[in-house]
Amino acid sequence: MTVLLAMGAAAQAGSVVAQSASGSLRSAASQSVDLFARDRSVAVRDRPHPEYEAFGLRLGAFTAYPKLDVGTEYNDNIYAVASGEVSDTILRLKPEISITSGWSRNAVSAYARGAFSRYSDYDSEDTDDYGFGASGRLDVTRAANLLAGADFAHLAEPRTSSSAPASTVSPIEYDMASAYLAGSQTRGRVRFSARGDVRSFTYEDGRTIGGAVVEQGDRDRTSSSVTGRTDVALSPATALFVQATGNSRDYDVASTPLNPARDSSGYEVLAGANFEVGALARGEVAAGYIQQEFDSPAFGDVSGLGARASIEYFPTQLTTLTTTVSRTVEDAAIVGAGGYLSSSIGLQADHELLRNVILGGQLTYAEDDYEGIDRTDERLSASLRATYLVNRRLGVSLAASSFKQTSSGTNEGVDFKVNRLMLSLVGQF
Repeated sequence: MTVLLAMGAAAQAGSVVAQSASGSLRSAASQSVDLFARDRSVAVRDRPHPEYEAFGLRLGAFTAYPKLDVGTEYNDNIYAVASGEVSDTILRLKPEISITSGWSRNAVSAYARGAFSRYSDYDSEDTDDYGFGASGRLDVTRAANLLAGADFAHLAEPRTSSSAPASTVSPIEYDMASAYLAGSQTRGRVRFSARGDVRSFTYEDGRTIGGAVVEQGDRDRTSSSVTGRTDVALSPATALFVQATGNSRDYDVASTPLNPARDSSGYEVLAGANFEVGALARGEVAAGYIQQEFDSPAFGDVSGLGARASIEYFPTQLTTLTTTVSRTVEDAAIVGAGGYLSSSIGLQADHELLRNVILGGQLTYAEDDYEGIDRTDERLSASLRATYLVNRRLGVSLAASSFKQTSSGTNEGVDFKVNRLMLSLVGQF
């Protein structure tokens, strides 16, 4: 889902691998080809604050950045249920270390992080998440580079996920491993880029309060995709592009008449524009067609309009407004459905109240339309955040969020609402 933004010149990614690849592509493009640079303005969240940034620990040609986030959260509906809501206070500990190279050409980076949650009253919800990964960039020439990276993460599925079984005593845990290889080359007004991704998911079985096993093996899968893209610059501020992506999603379990596997293949074809309007706005907009065909006749194919957009607006140098739009095909983990069309739109506002005080708010609406069953899920989330940078060692963050799901249809899911209040102290070195 992040492939388009990871390869766009003004993109913002959504995952750690995609974010790393996106930043490297933009950096290389800005250094070598001005026709594709979109850097006249700097977003509030991206603006450097040298006086508040960690020095890091020098390790020869590399620099290590240790960080520790200690926070507490109040959640008024930890099981994400429609009635009988239970609240709890949660302690969260998030250690992290990242290492980056300091070379003038080429780049290598690596990270390791954890997220450990402890509930005050309901310790069956305790989770231990962790992950690590590395990425690199090879500058072949000033106009061509290669990117590669790999990540591994052990995660707990949120109770708010539509795929999460409600009957398990503890959240479902799973492993996710991913790797990518990407490259781009610019020739005059034309830039060619390509990317390949492989991602695997392995889920652990859950258990009910009575000890019965809740099988999750039918969700284990490997997804792969290949993307090609061509950008043509019309001016130093505008480029048109076409992009095609093919994917394959293979499940580990063998398909049977009683339990058909959700193996599928599909494609996405998009056309759009990448632009910058002076120092006022920049972004990328694309639309096209998406289709996912399932091997088993038990599941209906999913197809329709595909769309991606990310637009940043800078009314002042201290304020950034961001709009994002997406429409993709996602795998379902609900009986009778192979996949669903996921449509979302998000609005985000960030404001630098003071040099060391950053305010932010976000509003997102998403709709999941399932194929093969009569079910539509609507989700509305809103959040507010304030970050205070005490000095280059310490920072404090206060955030509040609300998440609401409404499900309709003869196979409707659960309607629920979750409100959270979070306070965290971040130390970096």
